[in-house]
Amino acid sequence: MIVAPVTLEGTHVRLEPLAKAHLAWLTAVGLDEELWRWIPTQARTAEEMAAYIETALNEQERGTSLPFAIVEKATGRAIGSTRYGNIDRTHHRVEIGWTWVAREWQCTAMNTEAKYLLLRHAFETLGCLRVELKTDSLNERSRAAILRMGAREEGIFRNHMITASGRIRHTVYFSIIDSEWLAVKARLETKLGSHKHSRHSGRRDALPFSQRLALRPASQRRQLR
Repeated sequence: MIVAPVTLEGTHVRLEPLAKAHLAWLTAVGLDEELWRWIPTQARTAEEMAAYIETALNEQERGTSLPFAIVEKATGRAIGSTRYGNIDRTHHRVEIGWTWVAREWQCTAMNTEAKYLLLRHAFETLGCLRVELKTDSLNERSRAAILRMGAREEGIFRNHMITASGRIRHTVYFSIIDSEWLAVKARLETKLGSHKHSRHSGRRDALPFSQRLALRPASQRRQLR
């Protein structure tokens, strides 16, 4: 199984190999504490975002990860990041995770299409037998979203990680295997089709200002009032 940097094109997003050139855009949209609430590695400053990218690129160099920038096609802006991790070439499996999308693009087609592109590439190009996903046991929103996608919950790793706050995290593991991919693919394509007919498929600029303001971090809300 050959896993190498690649650009994946969708209707709404383009997944580009993560690079230091994405730092400015990711810093502009990503220094939001709520985005990192469930992610063990934090990026609260420009320096921490730079370190986040550097770590991802080092993992790519070692062959254990393949990180991407999530780019909004309409504007060319990087609005988040995701990656293949825990790459196992011998047993033909990868994990999809380390995903975050800036708040203004959440609940749009962006994250759904990013997952679709990664899954399609994993099963149809890389020939994966298994794709893993995991999340914090307390992250009910993420758990529900993974299940809606069609993944199977496999169990909980207790006392799996120590978070940045010092909390001991239990981690829920999910998977999709090759024989399930066609059903998952159809489900995601149906969901993306519904986004296609919605005027809110991209950035939330179409929402009323009061609703868009509520999606911003508290510090930004104060500045805009």
